[in-house]
Amino acid sequence: MPAARATQAARIARCALACPPAAPLALTSCRRFPLPTSAYSRRFQAYLLLAASMALVGSYVALSKPLVAVLPVFALAFLRFGIAAVAMLPWTARAAGEPPLTRQEQWQLFTMSFFGNFLFSICMLSGIALTTATAAGVILATLPAVVALLSWLLLREWLGARALLAVVLAVGGIALLQFARGEADTSLRTNLVGNLLMLGAVACEAIYVILAKRLAAGRAPLRVSALINLWGLALMTPLGLWQLSTLELSAVRPALWLLLVFYALAASLFAVWLWMAGMKHVKANEAGVFTVALPISATLVGVLLLGEQFTLLHATALLLATAGVVLIATAPASRT
Repeated sequence: MPAARATQAARIARCALACPPAAPLALTSCRRFPLPTSAYSRRFQAYLLLAASMALVGSYVALSKPLVAVLPVFALAFLRFGIAAVAMLPWTARAAGEPPLTRQEQWQLFTMSFFGNFLFSICMLSGIALTTATAAGVILATLPAVVALLSWLLLREWLGARALLAVVLAVGGIALLQFARGEADTSLRTNLVGNLLMLGAVACEAIYVILAKRLAAGRAPLRVSALINLWGLALMTPLGLWQLSTLELSAVRPALWLLLVFYALAASLFAVWLWMAGMKHVKANEAGVFTVALPISATLVGVLLLGEQFTLLHATALLLATAGVVLIATAPASRT
């Protein structure tokens, strides 16, 4: 082992000398002295991708708060789906050799979009307008527990002690948020409505996850995401055009348009790609642990960029949500 480490260190040293000074030194590869790519390095890269995906989700959820303060919910969702539809055109068409969608798959894609895109966007955007980004992140982190609960209720899947405790922790964290001090211009009742809407968004996303379990594994994830986005655009078009007809879009600042593009691409494309790329080298239960990055990133954006307060109750709720995620992610395989 010492000899192997010495050999690797010597290769790194030679790589540092051989690579141009302006180029960053990559410890895993070099054009002249390539290093062996270990399973450990692949897993570490996968961990970074999974954490980045969930951090991106938490960030765009929090940053949708300034957007919904300017744009009505239906108009904002319509623009998001429209921008994403254009960006995802390369993945919309059927690939060579891919069989056409069955009628059952088409119905499943529609149902997934109805819950995971249409209703989720309405609940999430309406909720984030009435609560804080920190609270929204904590509530969204209860998704694994809600998936386990709905899987037990709808599919009769086994609900173990860990999953049951995770549900209890999720309920406790959401309850604590009601006692946490929110923004100065919002009342407790407004925060309650916002938190309930965010919980409704979690329920919609949980149904989406359950439905996704039954989708044929041979379908490319980005194509599935593109088709689901198209259904979301179709469902949101009547309501979105109605609200857009009453808006003066020229009054929207350029910075908010850039934020809208980021929101659309992050939600429909980047987060999906990062997650699927990370999942190639990590088991599903390990990947679930990285959901903790969602509430953490939402909290950081809310506190550092949006100027929200972060109290001891917020910290406790965040810890409860994190503990619930870890319990679900480290649970043994479900019984059938």
